[in-house]
Amino acid sequence: MEAPELAASTSQEPPAFIEVAQLTKRFAEVTAVNRISFAVRKGELFGFPGPNGAGKTTTINLLTGLARPDFGTIRIGGVDCARDPKAAQRLIGVVPDESNLYPELTGFENLCFCAALYGMRKSERRARAHRLLESFGLTEAAQRKFAGYSRGMKRKLTLAAGIIHSPKVLFLDEPTTGLDVVSARHIRELIAELYRGGTTIFLTTHYIEEAERLCERIVFMVSGRIVRIDTVANLLQPVSGKHMMLVSVDHSASALRAGLARAFTDLDVETVSGMELRIESREPIRVAPMVRFIENNGAHVTEARRVHPSLEDVFVRVTGVEAEALKTEKEKNEAGL
Repeated sequence: MEAPELAASTSQEPPAFIEVAQLTKRFAEVTAVNRISFAVRKGELFGFPGPNGAGKTTTINLLTGLARPDFGTIRIGGVDCARDPKAAQRLIGVVPDESNLYPELTGFENLCFCAALYGMRKSERRARAHRLLESFGLTEAAQRKFAGYSRGMKRKLTLAAGIIHSPKVLFLDEPTTGLDVVSARHIRELIAELYRGGTTIFLTTHYIEEAERLCERIVFMVSGRIVRIDTVANLLQPVSGKHMMLVSVDHSASALRAGLARAFTDLDVETVSGMELRIESREPIRVAPMVRFIENNGAHVTEARRVHPSLEDVFVRVTGVEAEALKTEKEKNEAGL
């Protein structure tokens, strides 16, 4: 079963657990993170969706101490990360986009080794490792070497390693990238369980629909700058109640767009790609007249399908990142590239 909708309203907001102010990071001539400021509340599932190059991974590296900022401050759990990095490190767990576990060790040995790095006693770390292996459905693979795990099993064990010390905040960098549908669903369910248990979670993902399903609040970031921070409900409000269709044609979509917009003034017509149009309206869309117009203008409709407005549509509007670029990025990750 898919992870349920998680966002919940409260009468009183919990205090900020992560506080970022004017954070900046440059690499040569490129400013990867450009004076961003935001706060993550205690117990919140906070999302950073978007394509490569937005600055997501650099941000997570700065927050977890893997990179040092050129400017700005980071406080986690009230700890200034620059002044007392070790104290901040004890509060956080990290699940990187690529596994950092040892292929020659078994699943059980990897978890015990990670626990030892956090100073856990032998009996405590062994008991914790066994509990996590059971919770993540990896008990039968506990004594197998990590190198022999499937991609989905590796992601589960990497997630287990990130929470072996029961961190107050968990940073997840692309946790479901490259996974099959079943494994990705299981990872999302595990994330949902951690969230319900009170863990503060900072999630970066290429999959905007994943952020829509899991997160309370979301940041839209483009080229190192934050362009919008809001709840999922507030972000979706402008497109709620709209009717939408994607229309594929055997002709240049841009050549048809202006004519359609003039002929059907009640429709919003946008070019999605070279041969695809997105049609929006506050009223139900009448397909037949639109198809006739397209055919009268020398083209043919190869597909017309109704779609539900999503957070990805909002992302495209707010950021200007083209839907085709997002689609290409997702396809690359789904292919494991």
